[in-house]
Amino acid sequence: MTSTARRGLLRPLAARLFPPGPGGAAQPYGVLPPLLVVLTFVSGLVDAVSYLGLDHVFVANMTGNVVFLGFALAGDRQLSVTASLLALGAFSLGAMAAGRLRRATEAARMFEPLMAVQAVLVSGALALTAGGAGRLAVVGLLALGMGLQNAVVHRLAVPDLTTTVLTRTLTALAADPWGPASVRRIVSVGALLLGALAGGLLTLRHGSRWALAAAVVLLAWVALTAYREGAARRGRRTRPRRGR
Repeated sequence: MTSTARRGLLRPLAARLFPPGPGGAAQPYGVLPPLLVVLTFVSGLVDAVSYLGLDHVFVANMTGNVVFLGFALAGDRQLSVTASLLALGAFSLGAMAAGRLRRATEAARMFEPLMAVQAVLVSGALALTAGGAGRLAVVGLLALGMGLQNAVVHRLAVPDLTTTVLTRTLTALAADPWGPASVRRIVSVGALLLGALAGGLLTLRHGSRWALAAAVVLLAWVALTAYREGAARRGRRTRPRRGR
């Protein structure tokens, strides 16, 4: 698929998530909204791997990890204090690293390189899994990558597309009147559900490697698409105007 065709597909999807405002004004996020939906799907994939294939721990949704940590400290032997603490620590480290970068770089320019770094981290987790390495190392790499993702998504602040946390999304979907935001919220919830379903099926039936491989492919595609879109946008800005 050419970059022109890809943008031709992504822009209508973005317009569905953020319809034009009064007077036909276009939404300011470009093709980011559908890319964030893909990242939400990836969050479901990696959480399926970490919970079902590793130490019953989440690497994307930290709310669950805090609760799991409490259960583990209470004596639940199916849960690991070490794994929960590692996931929380690695996630925080990734978010902190991205937070330091964003002070010098605008969020939109951080998106593509950080997604590429996340793809590399998940690739490392895939390699460790294929090599039979310890589970904690895989948990650490996945949580580090998800910390990077969440930090840059937080900075971008695209409404209703957080890629991980859905408690407030579900609350707003139920409590607020129906409108364009409701569509985004349903899509966000559906993407995480489908990601968890796909990751669960792959992990339970074929092992964690297939789910991690799918996550790597999707992250690489997101990073490449964001890079091409950014390059095209920069090209339009620097292209000299023709005289009358």
